[in-house]
Amino acid sequence: MITPPHPSGDASRSLRSGFLRFAKDTPAAPALFVRDVTRSYGELDAAARVWAAAVTSVVGGPAARVGVFGHRSEVSYTAVVAALYSGAAFVPLNPTFPPARTRAMIARGELDAIIVDRGAAKQLPEVLDGLERVPPILAPEHDSLDIAAAGRVFTRAEIARCAPLVDLPAVTPDAIAYLLFTSGSTGVPKGVPVTHGNAMHFMDWASLRYGVTPADRLSQTFDQTFDLSVFDLFVAWENGASVYAMQPLDLLAPVRFVDRHQLTVWFSVPSIPALMRKKNSLKPGVFPSLRWSLFCGEPLPRASAEAWQDAAPNSIVENLYGPTELTIACLVHRWDSRRSPALCVNDVVPIGRPFEGLIEVAADENRRAVASGEAGELCVCGPQTVPGYWKNPEKTAEQFVTMRRPDGADDRFYRTGDRVRQLPDGEYVYLGRIDHQVKVLGHRVELAEIEAAIAQDPGVTQAVALGWPVRDGSAEGIVAFVTGRELESTRIIHAVRATLPDYMTPKQVFVVDALPLNANGKIDRPLLTKQLEAGHYSLTGVRAEQS
Repeated sequence: MITPPHPSGDASRSLRSGFLRFAKDTPAAPALFVRDVTRSYGELDAAARVWAAAVTSVVGGPAARVGVFGHRSEVSYTAVVAALYSGAAFVPLNPTFPPARTRAMIARGELDAIIVDRGAAKQLPEVLDGLERVPPILAPEHDSLDIAAAGRVFTRAEIARCAPLVDLPAVTPDAIAYLLFTSGSTGVPKGVPVTHGNAMHFMDWASLRYGVTPADRLSQTFDQTFDLSVFDLFVAWENGASVYAMQPLDLLAPVRFVDRHQLTVWFSVPSIPALMRKKNSLKPGVFPSLRWSLFCGEPLPRASAEAWQDAAPNSIVENLYGPTELTIACLVHRWDSRRSPALCVNDVVPIGRPFEGLIEVAADENRRAVASGEAGELCVCGPQTVPGYWKNPEKTAEQFVTMRRPDGADDRFYRTGDRVRQLPDGEYVYLGRIDHQVKVLGHRVELAEIEAAIAQDPGVTQAVALGWPVRDGSAEGIVAFVTGRELESTRIIHAVRATLPDYMTPKQVFVVDALPLNANGKIDRPLLTKQLEAGHYSLTGVRAEQS
C-alpha cells in the first residue's frame, strides 16, 4: 500500500491537511499566484479562517456544501480553502457557463452558502432568479451588493467582523470534499461527490510519484469546474509548493508565462500542445524549466507528445487517464521516445497502467473480463471510486456495478464507458467511447444532453448531435441534425447557447427532411458521420444536394 509522504495519524487526514501543515510551518512561503498577485500560505490561511467563520455564522452551524462562484481569481481559490476549513464540501460554479446551468447546479447541490468573486457577482441576479431557496451570499470583495432575490448578502465589512475560525470542524474520510457537476444524459448536470478518502488516495499517489517539494511551481490551466484543477491546487498544497493560475490569454501563449515564472510542473489537456503545434509555437527547448509535463482529459496524440518532449527536454512527459468518478486520474503512461511511439494505437498515446491500489477489468457487455488483447469496456475499482452520483440512485446503479476482480473476489466497479485493449506489456490503449459520449476540448460531453436542449425548440421533432470534426480521438466541436417544421438553425443555436456552455453549443445545425435509420430502426449515427466526411452537408446549416 502507499505510505503517505506526510502521515499525520491518519483517519484525520483530509484534503485540507497539507495546506494546514504548511500554513503553520512555513506561513511566509508562496502558495498562490493569480492575476499578478502572490499570496503566502499564511495569508490564505488567515483569510480562509475568517471566511469559514462567516460561513458557519450565516449557516448557523456546520455547513455541508459551499458554492464557489468565481473564475481564476484570488477569491475563487481562497474560497475553496475556506469551504474545507468550515467542514463543508466545495462546489465550483463557473460564471462562463449560462446562468440557467449554474442555477440548476445550485438547486441540485442544495448549497448552504455561496462565496462569489467580483466578476461572477454581476451574474448573480440572473442566476438566482427563480430559485426556490436562495442560499446566503458572501461577497468578500464588495462593500455593498444589492441583489433583491438573494435575501441575505454578507459584504466585506460584515465578513471581516467575524473572528477567525480556530478549531476547525472534524471531517472523516467518508465526508464529501467536493461536489462537481458533469454533463448528464437526461439534460440535467450529474453531480459527482468526491470524498476526502477518494482524494487523499490520489494525492498520496501523486505526491510520491512526482516528488513535489516546496520549491516547485505548478501550472493551473483548468477551470475550477474541471476536476483536473484539484490536482494543481492540492498536489501543490499537500507538499508546500505554489500554484500559478493562468488566465485565458496566458493559455494562448504559455511559453512566455512558463518562462517568466519558471514553472516546474505543467498539467493541461492535450488541446494546448495541439494548438501550439498549429501556431508553430511549440519549438524545441522552449520549456527548459519544466521537470514534469502531464496531460489528461482527452486522448494525447503521438505528435503532440513528441513535440512537447522536444520543447521540454528536461521534463518527464506522462499521459494520465481518469473520469471524475474515479477521482482525477487512475491510469498513467510515461512517455518514452524510444518505445512509446510503437505502442500508440491510431496515433494516440497509451493510457498506461492503473495506480497502486486500483484494480481494472476490460469487460464485455455481460461484465465479464475479455481475453487478453481483446477490446472491452474499462471498469475500475478501489479507494478512488466515488460513492455514486449525487441524489441519483438509478444512474448510480447503472454505472457502479458489482463485478469479479482478477483474483476472483467480487467488488464495486465503475464502468467508464471507454473501450480499451491491453497490450502485451500490460499497458492499456484507448479505443474510443462505447456510447454517445464524446470529448470536446477536454470536456466530457453527453450528446444526449445537447439533443435534449435542442428538442426544447417547439418545431423540432428529432435531434441528433455529433462531435465534429474528430481528430486524435477528440472532437473540435459539435454539429447537430434536426427534423421538424419551421426550423431555423440560427434560432436553435441561440437557444442552446442560453442553456449550455459554448463547448456544448453546436457550431452548425443541419435541417433535414428525415434522419437515416439503420437495420434496427435506430438513427444511423455512423452514416451521418460518413456523410459529413463526404461533404454532403453545406456550412450554412442546411443540407446540400447529394450526388
